[in-house]
Amino acid sequence: MNPLHPVVLRRAAAPDAAAAADVWLRSFAAALPTVVRPRSDDEVRAYFREHVVPSLETWVAQAPQAEGATPDGIVGVMVLDGQWLSQLYLDPDRRGCGIGDRFVALAKERRPDGLSLWTFQVNGAARRFYERHGFVPAEWTDGARNEEREPDVRYVWRP
Repeated sequence: MNPLHPVVLRRAAAPDAAAAADVWLRSFAAALPTVVRPRSDDEVRAYFREHVVPSLETWVAQAPQAEGATPDGIVGVMVLDGQWLSQLYLDPDRRGCGIGDRFVALAKERRPDGLSLWTFQVNGAARRFYERHGFVPAEWTDGARNEEREPDVRYVWRP
């Protein structure tokens, strides 16, 4: 990543939905290879196009085109749904570059009274990441209430 052309965080627009979904798909596959997805790639893309981007507070990280993981440079996506940090996914090649840190800082700025999120118990990297950012585990489940049927943990952050 060229420091002269930093990644920009901006609100997603309708044309970003496909690239944001593709980042989600690549990130999920890389970070959670043992978790079975209940939706096909096309269903995930439709969900981003029809619900996530138009209905929720969706942000993307955009890199300069020459450095981007997608033709339009979208390398990360974050979704806020009320007090929930509902999605935070980065292109696998962009993990560890500070983009996730910037997304969490933005989420805290946008939701200064606090945030909650769910992550899978098997996602140790995500759990460590959120704990570094002040989130604390509040509830552990057996996964019976999520689509993937995968044990998860609810984290909360309070200022």
